[in-house]
Amino acid sequence: MFYEQRMNAPESPADLRAEYEDDLRAVVTQHGVDAVADQTDVDRETANALLEGDSPDLTLPEAAQIQALADGEPEPDEMVEIACDHLLLGMTTAVLDVDAVESELAIEMDAKEVQQKIERRAPMSFEEFVHIQYVIADGAP
Repeated sequence: MFYEQRMNAPESPADLRAEYEDDLRAVVTQHGVDAVADQTDVDRETANALLEGDSPDLTLPEAAQIQALADGEPEPDEMVEIACDHLLLGMTTAVLDVDAVESELAIEMDAKEVQQKIERRAPMSFEEFVHIQYVIADGAP
């Protein structure tokens, strides 16, 4: 699950995102596109694209809303909080500051944006989350 603490990373951010999309796809498969669209802020087109193996644009809260449909999962807001807390914890473990994270990101984001997103003071896309988490997990000892 994307909100769990990562201590290692696969080969690339794309591989990490694919891993998480497999988890989300399993939820969409189990509950159906209509249920996902009805019970989350994710529209049918996006849920269907995920089901068909695409990588649709999602926000971190939307990914959490999908994951929260699975049995035994926390509420979406709690999941986002846990995910961001684990990013901060991972930065401490890997001895990284936001400047170090920025320097390793494969996407365009400055250190201030990284900090605001991790602290939940600015919205974060699922893509941004995956890239930040990848850098942190890849830097972990």
